[in-house]
Amino acid sequence: MTTIASEPVTHAIATPRRKFPRLSGTVLSWLQAAPLAAVLGVFLALPILMIVVVSFWDYDFARMYPAFVLTNYVEALGSWVTWKTYLNTLKFAVMVWAITLVVGFWIAYFLAFHVRTAAVQMVLFLVCTVPFLTSNIIRMISWIPVLGRNGIVNSALMKTGLVSAPIEGLLYSDFAVVLAMVHLYALFMVTPIFNTLMRIDRSLIEAARDAGASARQVLTDVVIPLAKPGMAIGSIFVVTLVMADFSTVQVMSGGQSASVALMMKNQMSLLQYPAAAANAVVLLVLVLVMVAAMLRIVDIRKEL
Repeated sequence: MTTIASEPVTHAIATPRRKFPRLSGTVLSWLQAAPLAAVLGVFLALPILMIVVVSFWDYDFARMYPAFVLTNYVEALGSWVTWKTYLNTLKFAVMVWAITLVVGFWIAYFLAFHVRTAAVQMVLFLVCTVPFLTSNIIRMISWIPVLGRNGIVNSALMKTGLVSAPIEGLLYSDFAVVLAMVHLYALFMVTPIFNTLMRIDRSLIEAARDAGASARQVLTDVVIPLAKPGMAIGSIFVVTLVMADFSTVQVMSGGQSASVALMMKNQMSLLQYPAAAANAVVLLVLVLVMVAAMLRIVDIRKEL
């Protein structure tokens, strides 16, 4: 008789898995953005909201009174002196923006297309950032012995016989203000333009040259249109920094020029916080309008 041995059959016992609720893509996106939104809300949106609220308060020589009055805005927008101050600030912003745009573009163009190796590019770019190792105040004040009545420039001009007397308009003038601001903020234009130029596909330039385009046509028809996002970002940086600068205007003009930021600083020193808040709101709206106009002309989303 043949017996067939039967092996015991073991059945695996399946352990139930705990099911977690799956978050939808929208909820997950909101959770990821929540920390940044909280930081921006606490440190950006809330202070701006407080400035807007305070701009409607009343005040006297000693304290502020919670209220809802339009006096601060009437005084800010109804005075010709205030309008002249805003126009003077816009003048500084336009002049510094135009100079830094030209200077910054050519520096970035040289670094991107005329310097062959990445190591040399990095070294030259770091050389441009060396002045930023010191504070803005020190770099600004360093122009005083250069532009002063007995400074380096006047001494050199008199020794060469080009002038018979020192030039008075070099220091404590609008020229000194613009020169110092260009020195302070030029790198904010160089960096985004350089970043944009380094992203340009070199095959496009070679194709333009093979098609018979001259160096000028390559620059105007290929390089500059592709560099517009970086130029727009640099313009936003420079314009916002110039509009908010008061120390450069105060020191380099010798108190002879005014800006909106300097006016707000003087109002705060006199404890006129609601008036300063009203001017801050007007200045913020003006800057946002200028930035919105730039963004309407140039799409910078590719750079962000």
